[in-house]
Amino acid sequence: MVSLRQLRYFLEVVDAGGFSAAAERLFVAQSALSRQISELERELQAVLLERSSKGVTLTPAGRTFVSEARRVLTDLDGSVALTRSVARGEQGTVRLAHSSSVPFAGALPAALHAHLQAHAGVSVDVSTLSSEQQQDEIEAGRVDLGLVRLPVLRPAPSIVCEVVARERLQLLVPAHHALAGKTSVSVAALAAEPFVSVPHRERGGLSYRVAQLCQQHGFFPRAAAATSRKATLVHLVAAGFGVAIVPESLGALAGAQVHRVALDDESASSEVALLHRRDAGALVRAVGDALRVAIGASTGRDA
Repeated sequence: MVSLRQLRYFLEVVDAGGFSAAAERLFVAQSALSRQISELERELQAVLLERSSKGVTLTPAGRTFVSEARRVLTDLDGSVALTRSVARGEQGTVRLAHSSSVPFAGALPAALHAHLQAHAGVSVDVSTLSSEQQQDEIEAGRVDLGLVRLPVLRPAPSIVCEVVARERLQLLVPAHHALAGKTSVSVAALAAEPFVSVPHRERGGLSYRVAQLCQQHGFFPRAAAATSRKATLVHLVAAGFGVAIVPESLGALAGAQVHRVALDDESASSEVALLHRRDAGALVRAVGDALRVAIGASTGRDA
C-alpha cells in the first residue's frame, strides 16, 4: 500500500534533485529516505528514478507518477483545510427544518441572511417538517437544526430541545364572523365554534397546544368541515370554514379576509423550541445561535 509519507518523500527527492538534499530538507537519514523510495517503487512495480552521481532523473513512469502524486497531496491538503474550516464553523451546509406553525418570515430569514453574509463559506438548506418528523430526521443525521412549536411528543434522548421563545396566541376568525368586531375574547367562549385545526393523536405542535388550552376551559375543539394542521389553516379561516387559535407570528401573515382577536386568558401562549443533536458541531451551533436571537426578536418575548 502506497503511503502519504512515500508520496511526500518522492516529491521532495524530485524537487531537491537528489537524495542527499532531500534528506536534509526532511530531517531524516538518507538511508531511511532511500528505503522509502525503494518500497514505493516495489509497490508500484515500476522504477521511478534513475540514480547517478549527478543526482536523480525521472523515468517515463516517474514523470507520470509525479503529477499524480502532486494531485493527490493537493486534494488531500484541500480536504484537510475544508474539514478544519467546517469544524470551526466557517464552511459547510446546515440543513434546517421548521414547523409550518413557526413561520419562516420576518426576523428569521433576515437574521439568517445576515449570518450567511458574514460567513461566506456557509449555506443553509431550509425545509418544512412536522415536529415529530424533524426529530426523526435530526436523529438520523439528515437534518441538523429544527424549529418546532411545542409540545413535541416522545422526545428523543439524543436530541436537545431548547425553548427559545414564548409567544402569545390569538384567535383568527373570518371577516363576516360575529367575533370579528371584538378586540378580545375568552377561550371558553369558543366552545361551540368549529376549529379548522384539530390535533392528531400521534403528533404534538400547535394543534395539540390549542387542544390543551381548550381542555383547560372544559371543552375539546370541534372539527370544522375542512381542517389542516399546516399554515393553510389561515386560508380555511378566510374561506369561512371556522376559527383557529394561532401564534401572533402566524396570524400576522393572514390577509384582509381574516380578523385577529386577542385572547383574554393569561395561559394563551405557546413555546418555540430549537432542536439539534447533542453532538452538533460548531457550524450548526453558530447558525442555531443566529436563529435563537432572531426568534426572540420576532416574538418580542424570550423564554
